[in-house]
Amino acid sequence: MTTSSPSSATSGYAGEILPEDAWKRLAAEPNAKIIDVRTQAEWSFVGVPDLSSVGKQVLLVSWQVFPTMVRNDAFLAQVEAHGVKKDDVVLLLCRSGVRSRAAAELLTAQGYQAAWNITDGFEGPHDGDKHRGDVAGWKAAKLPWAQG
Repeated sequence: MTTSSPSSATSGYAGEILPEDAWKRLAAEPNAKIIDVRTQAEWSFVGVPDLSSVGKQVLLVSWQVFPTMVRNDAFLAQVEAHGVKKDDVVLLLCRSGVRSRAAAELLTAQGYQAAWNITDGFEGPHDGDKHRGDVAGWKAAKLPWAQG
């Protein structure tokens, strides 16, 4: 499995993983889970990964609360409520990879052994026209997704 950069002692989480490699892990590893840490508005209006072909569901747990975008103090409790175990492979996804990295760092600090940040998130960076979804990330990789 290829990852874009493994963790070091200073990164605070397992490392960065490309969307395509995250998909392969979800398909191949029974204990691999994906947590989408974006907001309800993003899930509804932008879409979410569709894991039905690998017999799994995306776990929806916001890192920040819309519209104030303050950190979700219940994040860890909500992850635990979804049944995520500390020895599961946890693949974290946001819009561009920033919120999911922070979530991976928190989970690692709480004893999760394999919290990965999905590189470039669901939509990736802007293209030349300031649109997302075509340059990098889950959508640009043509991985399955659905819109609410």
